[in-house]
Amino acid sequence: MNPSKAVARIRLVMIDSRITRGLTAQLAQRRTRIAAGEKPLGWKVGFGAPASMKMLGIDAPLLGYLMQSALLPNNADVSLAGWQKPAAEAEITVHMAHDLDANADRKTIQSAIAGIGQAIELADVTFAPDDVEKILTGNIYQRHVILGTCDTTRAGANLDGIRARITRNHSEIANTTDPQAATGDIIAIVGHVATTLAAHGERLRAGDIIITGSITPPLWMAPSEMLRFDLEPLGSLALQFNPG
Repeated sequence: MNPSKAVARIRLVMIDSRITRGLTAQLAQRRTRIAAGEKPLGWKVGFGAPASMKMLGIDAPLLGYLMQSALLPNNADVSLAGWQKPAAEAEITVHMAHDLDANADRKTIQSAIAGIGQAIELADVTFAPDDVEKILTGNIYQRHVILGTCDTTRAGANLDGIRARITRNHSEIANTTDPQAATGDIIAIVGHVATTLAAHGERLRAGDIIITGSITPPLWMAPSEMLRFDLEPLGSLALQFNPG
């Protein structure tokens, strides 16, 4: 065997084993929480930017879960007491109209999407993000999420005419008409989530949401700061932080 191909094959096995172990532990935790009475909300992806994937040696975003207990209202006042390294991420949310199986083609994926909305996810990076298995077992640092409403006129994840603006402490820090530039193609992300879940005994279901990754690098937040995310023409989300 060509030595370079052998190395590539060994590396692929290593990557698969890290992801398999991490997701197995993560999804077991999710099932335990559901069995205890918590309500699931959907799924999230992380580390999907090219630089992040290269750093971790992965070729697709990592997958985590969301619970309804993580939901915060729009304009929430969030205490950062006890947080180690708080981060906020502005993301596009996909709302699922139908169940989706593994390895679906693009048309089938689009037909399963009810519409899109906006989200702000809050994470607490409590350890260095350099261990894939540990990141997955820890559910990709997930703490809270704020969701906008689902715009059903954008079924199939239609992003035509979308503009994303992020304002921090009243100063605009991002303004783009290409919110997929950092995350990759949203339709492909949805397919990846469905295929990954199927490989681990779960299913992407009608009513689930997926927050599809940060449209900017993570925003490291401090007490007394404010953040606003406008996804035009869908609407806006905002929050502020306090020391607690």
